[in-house]
Amino acid sequence: MDEYITQIGQFIEANQAWAGPITFLLTLGESMVLLGLFIPATALMLLTGGLIGSGTLAPWGVIVWGIAGAIVGDALSYWLGRWAGPGVLRRWPLKQQRTGVARARLFFYRYGFASVLIGRFLGPIRSTIPTVAGVMGMAQARFQLANVLSAVLWMPLMLAPGYITARSLGAAQNAQQIAMMIGAGLSVLLGCGLLLAMLRKRRQPVRARRGN
Repeated sequence: MDEYITQIGQFIEANQAWAGPITFLLTLGESMVLLGLFIPATALMLLTGGLIGSGTLAPWGVIVWGIAGAIVGDALSYWLGRWAGPGVLRRWPLKQQRTGVARARLFFYRYGFASVLIGRFLGPIRSTIPTVAGVMGMAQARFQLANVLSAVLWMPLMLAPGYITARSLGAAQNAQQIAMMIGAGLSVLLGCGLLLAMLRKRRQPVRARRGN
């Protein structure tokens, strides 16, 4: 797998015009149900971020292509769930991933819209949440809103560690810029954590009333 990742990185570095389309395919594949389990997009995004940080690649083209791939991948997974219905979760190959599917269904049941928004950042259920949302009948407009927002946040954060590492190794004078990127990333993660905490608090009174 390491050799595979290295070869793709070398190809991107030598053929910079292909960096965007390759990133599109990687993020699309990682967002597709089940297929995402077999694509090492995280490692490749770290490598791509390093190439951007070193000045080898221009950032905006890669970011836009990556966001587009993530949106399309989630949308396809969602439509698979809408089209196939609940039976798709009980058929091969998802039948072999019962634990992951169960976690994704429980997460969606508890948090709804927020599960799609935050689920992209949760590796084990990242590619399953959109299909579950489709199966559970989530409105398309709400799903696509969460899909787009999560992709816009997710892609820069995936590239940031590699970018920061390359920039910090290359030039110490960029410390302020690096600190700003880290702060932005931490702010997003903190916001996701606070959102989850608020949702949990809202559900606790409901459970208490049911118990009574």
